[in-house]
Amino acid sequence: MNYKTVACNGCLHVALATMPHVESVCAGLWLAVGSRHERATLSGISHFVEHLLFKGTRKRTARQISREIEGVGGYLDGFTGEEMTCCYAAAGAKHAELLLDVLFDMVDNPTFPADEIEKERGVILEEIKMYEDQPAQRAQELLNSLLWPDHPLGRPITGFPETVAQIGRKDLVAHWKKYYAQGRLYVVVAGNIDPGKVVDFVLKRASSRRKPVRRSYPVFRDRRSKPGVACLTKPVEQTHLAIGLRGVSRHDPRRLAVKLASVILGENMSSRLFQILREEHGLAYSISSGTCHFADTGALTILAGVETDRALEALQLILRVVASLGRKSPSSAELRRAKEYVIGQLYLGLESTINQMLWVGESLVGYGSVWTPAEYEKAIEAVGPEAVQNVCRYLASDRRLCVAVVGPEPPVEPIQAVASFRP
Repeated sequence: MNYKTVACNGCLHVALATMPHVESVCAGLWLAVGSRHERATLSGISHFVEHLLFKGTRKRTARQISREIEGVGGYLDGFTGEEMTCCYAAAGAKHAELLLDVLFDMVDNPTFPADEIEKERGVILEEIKMYEDQPAQRAQELLNSLLWPDHPLGRPITGFPETVAQIGRKDLVAHWKKYYAQGRLYVVVAGNIDPGKVVDFVLKRASSRRKPVRRSYPVFRDRRSKPGVACLTKPVEQTHLAIGLRGVSRHDPRRLAVKLASVILGENMSSRLFQILREEHGLAYSISSGTCHFADTGALTILAGVETDRALEALQLILRVVASLGRKSPSSAELRRAKEYVIGQLYLGLESTINQMLWVGESLVGYGSVWTPAEYEKAIEAVGPEAVQNVCRYLASDRRLCVAVVGPEPPVEPIQAVASFRP
């Protein structure tokens, strides 16, 4: 695997992952904009703009955009996150320039047709309803509002029905001009490519982009002094628990210890939570953990769907398992398994051109440079058992704990469990 990066006048960064053993290519255009850059009254506008990038340019209609990519056996997609947006396409290796031409056209020349805006507004409102009908998703969104209260990170990326309903064309165009037309652009291409040809094409295609204006966003300040709890009653068959430990940013060196703690706790079948809650107690079919890291904050989260009558038992058990990792460091064997899992999953994923594009893009936008898999592996290997224990002790303090509960009955007992939690 060979990685190459090129910077141009502060407005353009190009990163290439050359994979000579494959016959395909994936290209992605990234921008450092997401839901945390939005005012409350315009919540969901970044996601709205991303949808509309696919709805026509000065050169191509929406149908032509999809036909050009699908007509060579490829596909096209995009996503909006809290701090990043990406539009990407994949196809056979010989079509790299076509993919880039279409993606540049979408990002640089959208027309925001009034009729498409109204149709896409309806699509997004249905997307929000879809998530509303998914109790695990609602628990996660409720948890986010507790972890980052009164802050854009605590709001759903899709926005709310009331904000999406009132976002107008002028708002959309202004947001695009501010963050997309004038934003720093990150171009990532992974696959069987000729690096020189790709760089030349990108530099020529992006020659008109101006140096971006520096954009700011509201910094998160942790002012909570006690656990946060929220409950939502819905007519569902089980109770969904979302437990969050507000943690460290992506720039904090402890983030790797947080990742290993998450693996030990609940990222696979041999994890502590899976073995204890599912295998030993039969409390849950689904139990998992994960991490997220932003520029100035982050979290370790645990999600579980449990029988309503045993929700209190499950929550208490989860909290005890988390606290135990802060009281006693993992054994060398358990930590070794966690490290091998993280490293193995990374390399398995990076066999795909799409995952390579995502890995490089997230690294480039988040850190300003490409973190190679070998560098990541070396950093993971350097984490000791005490580091995992210490970061768990730090995360498991009661003021960092947040619990969201979605279930068929008013769940009073989980509130009592959290209130009495002592790490």
